[in-house]
Amino acid sequence: MKKKIPIVIAVTLLFQIMCVRAAETNLVCRSCCALNLPVGKFTDKSIYQTESSWTSDQQKQIKLGALAGKPQVVLMFFSHCTTACPILINDLRRIQATLTPDERTRVGFTLVSFDSERDTPTALAEYRKSWTLPGDWNLLTGKSDDVLELAALLGIKYKQGADGQFMHSNVITVLNAKGEIVFQQVGLNGDIAETVRQIEQLLK
Repeated sequence: MKKKIPIVIAVTLLFQIMCVRAAETNLVCRSCCALNLPVGKFTDKSIYQTESSWTSDQQKQIKLGALAGKPQVVLMFFSHCTTACPILINDLRRIQATLTPDERTRVGFTLVSFDSERDTPTALAEYRKSWTLPGDWNLLTGKSDDVLELAALLGIKYKQGADGQFMHSNVITVLNAKGEIVFQQVGLNGDIAETVRQIEQLLK
């Protein structure tokens, strides 16, 4: 796993100032203050240690560490999938619907594409629109090497066939606020009770 390089003092001080200002204005500094973690520092079990960069369907560049601060429900998928992925996305909808309105605001949902070539930010934006995905869900695309790394960190296997379709593990992953895997739901259209229980436990 790639490690972040040590952060210079000036940058550390900058983030400390940002945290102080956030506290003064009652804002939440999710990536540092909320977790009481040094900026850029995560545990050895956190997938947020990766240096990979991703682009959202809103054309924003982010690193996974930007998701820190609250639990994340993560799905790897691809927009041209017509079999498993629609079912997995429906499972995500079921999970979110089971949470209370307050809980929903405290949990993130992140979808990362296997298909670096076709799932451009524009394609993902169209996918969000056509599937009426919630506006606060993250849809991310990245380089093939970064996709491979993330899949390995999540224990997900995938392979692209000659027809452009991907064979892949059907896994929904629950991360805690530090980016550590706490639970994985395997399979399609399964019982979401344990997944919801794990999320609710993280929110206590």
